[in-house]
Amino acid sequence: MAGLATDFGIDIDDGADEEGPAQDPEAEEESAAVERKAEALPTVPAQAAAGPPVAEAAPAVEVTSKRPRTAKKKVTLPKVAKKSLAENDSWRRARLFPVSSLKSDREREMRATSVLLSVIAQVPEFGRRLTAAFGAPAGRMETFTEVSLPHGGNAPKRPDGVIRVERAGKLWTALVETKTNGNPLKPEQVQDYMDIAARRGYEAVITLSNDVALEGSPLVDVKIDGRRKHKVALWHLSWAEVAHHAQMLIRHEGVGNPAHAWLLQELLHYLQHENSGCHGFQNMGPAWVPVRNGIDDETLCQGDRRAVDVVESWERLIRQVCLRLGGELGQKTLPVQRAKRGTDQGSRRADLADQLCEDGRLHAELRIEGTTGILAIVADLRTGKLRTSIEIPAPGQGYPLTWVKRLVRQLAEAPADLHIETLVEGQGGGPRGTLERLRPEPGDLLPKDGDRITGFRLSLFKSMGSTRGNAESGFIRSVDDAVDRFHAGVVAQLERRPARRAAE
Repeated sequence: MAGLATDFGIDIDDGADEEGPAQDPEAEEESAAVERKAEALPTVPAQAAAGPPVAEAAPAVEVTSKRPRTAKKKVTLPKVAKKSLAENDSWRRARLFPVSSLKSDREREMRATSVLLSVIAQVPEFGRRLTAAFGAPAGRMETFTEVSLPHGGNAPKRPDGVIRVERAGKLWTALVETKTNGNPLKPEQVQDYMDIAARRGYEAVITLSNDVALEGSPLVDVKIDGRRKHKVALWHLSWAEVAHHAQMLIRHEGVGNPAHAWLLQELLHYLQHENSGCHGFQNMGPAWVPVRNGIDDETLCQGDRRAVDVVESWERLIRQVCLRLGGELGQKTLPVQRAKRGTDQGSRRADLADQLCEDGRLHAELRIEGTTGILAIVADLRTGKLRTSIEIPAPGQGYPLTWVKRLVRQLAEAPADLHIETLVEGQGGGPRGTLERLRPEPGDLLPKDGDRITGFRLSLFKSMGSTRGNAESGFIRSVDDAVDRFHAGVVAQLERRPARRAAE
């Protein structure tokens, strides 16, 4: 500005800048006049005087670069929805992905594939979360549906979808095969897509269905030609996993764009609709009823393949429970598998099947991040009862009577039929009783002979359904309800495990 003013015959006192912020009122008036005159000038002469203005512009750039950088705030949906403006419950909210018009399984598959692929292409956080596990790079993503691809001398094949990611001029491509409404994947169909992907240099084939994949137990058996130079990876994704990732983003972790949060909410509503066919694992399989009958009749023998099938279905159900519970809580929830080191998955499941034949029980354990212990689930097929329990260690300091009083106070809102059992060193189980009986007399949990208390076991019992599906009377629904009731009524009320010290 000083150079520009000098060009128009105005003298500038350089010493004024060195004296500090105090300025003469007359100098301020002159400066304002210069600014008004400079604003009225055309732009071309101002650009011609390039020397002084450029020299003065440098400090402004330095000031801008010193501004603090802040992370962009993530957007999550509110936990409590706003009150609806509808007059009554019969008014249906307009949805981006309607499902009421779906009539056939083919329509469900096409709609579900198109809806999912369009959302993962538009919401970067969601697309990256789903495809990173399959080896896809981070880059520009595009998705396609019903693409016709040549298959040697045979008729062209149409995979349900194609995912392409571009990064640094290279393409990563995956073919997608989708099944809904509990329909199984067809091995010959997946085999064709594996062959097409290998010939065309694609990286992966992704199958998507209601089933939950298990380690060591593939959903479809395909043959991979070892002579091919280009290898294709086969991955599986369940609808329960898709819903889990969407829920984690919109409820807990957040996305960068409010419109993307709303888009994920619409996707989640579509997946959870009863007519979408995109529910999770919902059938214990054809071996469920014969195995239960064999346990009742005591005719089920060890080594029966049907018992192994039931164990695999049980593990799929438990993995789905972990996905659903983890998505609702925003905490990592994983199944705990106890086996000897070096034992493969097939041998481990065979041992569990033999145990099922012997005692008629299915066992599972869940580790929920931040809780005081491991949540155990036992399905007793002989008595038709589900038991959910958790063991909490005894405090390291204080008096036993103080411990039991504090525990009863913590469980003030827990169900009255909650069973509490004292764990005693060297003996296992000790005094026990229901919460309803122990509330007025918590001292009944103390061992009579003064043995050292190591912890407490909290348990709830529930009748389980008789059918193999997820209907109101079904076994799957019973397990879901039992876990939800136990976590909300018992686990959530216990104190959180204190954070470990950095030194540890």
